[in-house]
Amino acid sequence: MARLFGTDGVRGVVNEFLTPELAYHLGRAAATHFGKEKEHPTFLIGRDTRISGSMLECALASGICSVGGNVVMAGVIPTPAVAYLVKQQGFDAGAVISASHNPFPDNGIKFFDGSGFKLPDEVEDQLEVYVRQSADNELPRPTGAGIGRVEYNANLAHHYAHFVRHTIDTSLEGLTIVYDGANGAASSVGPEILSGLGAKVININVNPDGLNINHHCGSTHIEGLQVAVQQHHADLGIANDGDADRCLLVDEKGQVLDGDQIMLLCALKLKEEGKLKGDTVVGTVMSNIGFHKAAEELGMKTVSTAVGDRYVLEYMREHDLSIGGEQSGHVIFLDHNTTGDGMLTAVQVAALVKEKGQPLSELAGIMTKYPQVLINVRVATKTGWEENDIIKAAIVTAEGELGDEGRVLVRASGTEPLIRVMAEGPNQEELQSLCQEIADIIGREQGLAEK
Repeated sequence: MARLFGTDGVRGVVNEFLTPELAYHLGRAAATHFGKEKEHPTFLIGRDTRISGSMLECALASGICSVGGNVVMAGVIPTPAVAYLVKQQGFDAGAVISASHNPFPDNGIKFFDGSGFKLPDEVEDQLEVYVRQSADNELPRPTGAGIGRVEYNANLAHHYAHFVRHTIDTSLEGLTIVYDGANGAASSVGPEILSGLGAKVININVNPDGLNINHHCGSTHIEGLQVAVQQHHADLGIANDGDADRCLLVDEKGQVLDGDQIMLLCALKLKEEGKLKGDTVVGTVMSNIGFHKAAEELGMKTVSTAVGDRYVLEYMREHDLSIGGEQSGHVIFLDHNTTGDGMLTAVQVAALVKEKGQPLSELAGIMTKYPQVLINVRVATKTGWEENDIIKAAIVTAEGELGDEGRVLVRASGTEPLIRVMAEGPNQEELQSLCQEIADIIGREQGLAEK
């Protein structure tokens, strides 16, 4: 049996891979694990707006209750809201039913512990053992008063909104903001947060119908927000993804700010306030060279982890750091929340714009983005390339041509038969040529896979 849990929970096409039966067994597994310390552990369950969400939450809750766990259903609510509320409200665990930025036929299930953190690999491995035992009917089935209960609480999203608003001391009155909710989990709470802070808010893509989550909208399709910001002469635009753990921004000129730029702005604000622990901001190996150079010029240190917000978070926790994230818009403010939080991120930058009294485009000028070229090579095998002398020589040659002003990054995809070739530097044409040369060699050496 292949590992169920990927980099962000269990995810797949609903009724092909992620069935209600699997959701039920995952519920039984999770309640068994968290029931070791408590006879009736209480779970908070939230979901995004996908049509499959209500079906899966019922199945998951049934599994939890069948082992004696209790459930509080929060309904449609952002992933970071569940992470925050689990700890703040004293739940034993949390679960989110969402596939984040994926298209609507997909869905996923991920768990948080009682401290609001995603589960480590070893706990997920144990859950997989329990899933198999559940499928074989080997887990307990209490009767009578031993069965769990389900309750509904539609007010929890408002508690989260209150929390986000109070992470800043600044009114947003006078700012015009276009908000793109991706027809996802923050479609209601996002506008509530921004308008509650006094901003004039123009909302787009906040009418979910179960099928339109992430569809040509949100942080993965930001073109519509760019147009809307300019049409409405707004000060900035905010784009979340389907579960609102990501945030990308658009400045008043319609230019996109990615996670690197957002992190740098927020880290500098924390440094100026004396709150940037270790004077360090954590990115990933995909973070732009301009991010590192700008941070150094501003008196900050940077650290790069493997790609994935879980690796960023692990490093931040281990070294007690304040802020980190990814280019994609996952930004973690560990002094406020335990996971990437799209609305929290948006509010921090909006407050910065108001406090500085400068356009966002000027504030973002502290960082110069270097061009990046990425080529995905579909290969017959993605193992062994690191030891291939011909591939290694091609990479070394390209690195030599770029010198100190650029870099080459080659890595295998974790989920697809791809080897990704990325080059970064000041000259786009040179990058394209170098990247393509390495990609062609990888294709010859590793064998091109049939599409």
